[in-house]
Amino acid sequence: MRTPVVMTLGMVLAPCGLLLNLTATLAPGWRLVKGFLNQPVDVELYQGLWDMCREQSSRERQCGQQDVWGYFEAEPVRVARGLMVTSLAVTALGLLLASLGVRCWQEEPRFALAGLSGAVLFAAGLLSLIPVSWYNHFLADRSVLPADASPVTVHVSYSLVLGYLGSCLLLLGGFSLALSFAPWCEERCRRRRKEPPRSPRRSSVSTVHVDWPEPALPPAIKYYSDGRHRPRPHDVANAGKSKAGFPLPRPQPRAYTNQMDVLRGEEAHSARDSAGSAGSCHASLPCDSDL
Repeated sequence: MRTPVVMTLGMVLAPCGLLLNLTATLAPGWRLVKGFLNQPVDVELYQGLWDMCREQSSRERQCGQQDVWGYFEAEPVRVARGLMVTSLAVTALGLLLASLGVRCWQEEPRFALAGLSGAVLFAAGLLSLIPVSWYNHFLADRSVLPADASPVTVHVSYSLVLGYLGSCLLLLGGFSLALSFAPWCEERCRRRRKEPPRSPRRSSVSTVHVDWPEPALPPAIKYYSDGRHRPRPHDVANAGKSKAGFPLPRPQPRAYTNQMDVLRGEEAHSARDSAGSAGSCHASLPCDSDL
């Protein structure tokens, strides 16, 4: 059996979402801060969940900058740390279940397991989308995410974009794999229809059995049941008794017999008839023999 399209699509989108979320979690690029006073114009500060990096066009990037504003203590940053790590762990679990359900080495896919992996990946996408959206909502709020006052400006950085893309890919991949529940539910319903009922259906109306006396029926009806005649009680009782005596000879069948011989005298009459016909030929006209 060929792998369904929904499973193939889910197995392609989910790893891509995992890779993007992993990059967004580790890379220090959730917010870009620039426009510092008393510093070169090209100085930029990249803030992430775990580190800060200072970048200048004439110098290399320098990470491990000191947090002078209390950025890492902000609530959106702490919540984003926990939810993004949880999303990565749940995504890894979903991919493990998906690899077992899509049957890379089996003849038939396990639709129930593949659908379960889709639900897990969909939940992982939600876990990563919530902190990314919350962080983006308070991006410019300096009271929630501390930063220097004007003329310092804050902008969305690449890690936040990668987090959005990874979350969307996980949602699409999880939804695609969750569609595997449809064939599983269809097969389960078909099996239930074919299975006989486990217990007889109980009637909603109480049934009372009454033993009525047998009515007096005529002999022709009384001793006929199940399509055949049954012997009467006294015949059954007499059937086992042996009969005494010997069998009498049966008379011959009667038939009609004629006491008189109906052929008697037929020969004499035929001789006289032939003699009379010969004499008549000589007395009158010549017969055929005379000619």
